[in-house]
Amino acid sequence: MNKVLLSPDYIFESSWEVCNKVGGIYTVLSTRAKTLQERHPDHIIFIGPDVWKEKECPYFREEKALLAEWQWQAKEQGLKVRVGRWTVPSEPLAVLVDFQPYFEKKNEIYTWLWEQYQVDSLHAYGDYDEASMFSYAAGLVVESLYNYLEDSIKAIYHANEWMCGLSALYVKSYVPQIGTIFTTHATSIGRSIAGNQKPLYDYLFAYNGDQMAGELNMQSKHSIEKQTAWNVDCFTTVSDITAHECEELLDRKVDVVLPNGFDNSFVPKAAAFTRKRKLARRKLLQVANALLGDNLDDDTLIVSTSGRYEFRNKGIDVFVEAMNRLLRDRDLKKKVVAFIEVPGWVGEPRQDLQERLANGQWSSPLEVPMITHWLHNMGHDNVLNMLKYYDMHNRKDDNVKVIFLPCYLDGNDVVLGNDLCIYPSYYEPWGYTPLEAVAFKVPCITTDLAGFGLWANKVFGHPGEIEDGVKVIHRTDYNYSEVADIIKDTVAYYSGLSQKEVDACRKCAEQLSKKALWSEFICYYDEAYDIALRKAAERLEGAEQTIKK
Repeated sequence: MNKVLLSPDYIFESSWEVCNKVGGIYTVLSTRAKTLQERHPDHIIFIGPDVWKEKECPYFREEKALLAEWQWQAKEQGLKVRVGRWTVPSEPLAVLVDFQPYFEKKNEIYTWLWEQYQVDSLHAYGDYDEASMFSYAAGLVVESLYNYLEDSIKAIYHANEWMCGLSALYVKSYVPQIGTIFTTHATSIGRSIAGNQKPLYDYLFAYNGDQMAGELNMQSKHSIEKQTAWNVDCFTTVSDITAHECEELLDRKVDVVLPNGFDNSFVPKAAAFTRKRKLARRKLLQVANALLGDNLDDDTLIVSTSGRYEFRNKGIDVFVEAMNRLLRDRDLKKKVVAFIEVPGWVGEPRQDLQERLANGQWSSPLEVPMITHWLHNMGHDNVLNMLKYYDMHNRKDDNVKVIFLPCYLDGNDVVLGNDLCIYPSYYEPWGYTPLEAVAFKVPCITTDLAGFGLWANKVFGHPGEIEDGVKVIHRTDYNYSEVADIIKDTVAYYSGLSQKEVDACRKCAEQLSKKALWSEFICYYDEAYDIALRKAAERLEGAEQTIKK
């Protein structure tokens, strides 16, 4: 018999990326918000950092009438907050908190954190202090909101990433009635091991997280992450591969895996989809042609990779390697233009390229025809240096042209125009980019070191092939060259497919994306809420019995 799951009356959830678009967690929270808001109308309250101050936040609309009485109370308590709506589908409630005032109490806060939870903040540097002061402020906001709302409500506090760990520990100490959930979207030490060119997977069983934190100067971030994982009511992560990483590096099994879902409401329908796809292709080819001084037509195969600029972790290095090998592949049936869409240290857009796009005339390539924007660090950029090393200068006769577009674009419009998306990640706890690609009916190539790739294999019941809509390459610490060859062979193979075969691949990609909608994945959150609420209830019961004694 299935047990009835406890459901919260209120959910408080914090992240550095609430109303602050800096990475993939923004997508996770903003798309999931729609499903939660539909199920708990205005009883899901997101808490984010007020990094905008006097400037207008493009993702937030302040509404002074919302929670007006609490806003007055919060002000009396010394909290500087703005209340409004997160301007994403369903517009959930959001509270932005100013965390600057707590810097003067930093030493006191860190002392409490050490005495109560043995969190080592002594080795803090970089963004640790800023994240911690926000986290402390978020904890105060949750405490204040909970006390303002009616008594005996069942409430959840959900903290995302090490940046919000302190708030989860604060809530556990000062508002023990609230069930706490902590989600690590990637362990800080696992990401650091991978980013420092160390083999993560073959040696995962042998790594000691605390020891590696010392070696890589990550003690403070690792410490807050580990102690939060150990002390919350429900510890979660986003994929089976990261669950294994947590067990080995944080010495704690996760309670529930919460896979990242997708909201496809912004995917255009039918005729609009076809129109927008044609427009996206036209734009991409126009930029390519103006830069290259070429006239690539619509029969050109457009491929791309995108995401954060983590050269090895995101597999940008192996993408360039594969495109270099594709240059000499005799099985390639079409010309290829390959875009690398990752944000670099942009100096300014290219004036010469803008002029060409404006007047629509060109007969020769521009100088440095591999990049659309000038960078501050042209001589030290990984992508440009690898292209230079392989002598890939987009010559007229090259069948494969690689173009570095070093800034975030409107992802929806750009993804639509691709024929294939390639994300050969080495370290990728989930992987939103391949999920977005298949939602826009673009088949993609990823690896089984990405949570999404593993999930796709599980759905298919076999390693994914391009005919399934997702080609999932087996990747290890040491098979870089083999991965590059498989990408090269897959692109060459895809270039020879008939339109009917391409349409079948695109249909399979779309069908897979529908299995990853939030409506399919929200049940895992229900499980996490239930675990946290039951633990909170047990804690309260235990406290009441102690008082009676």
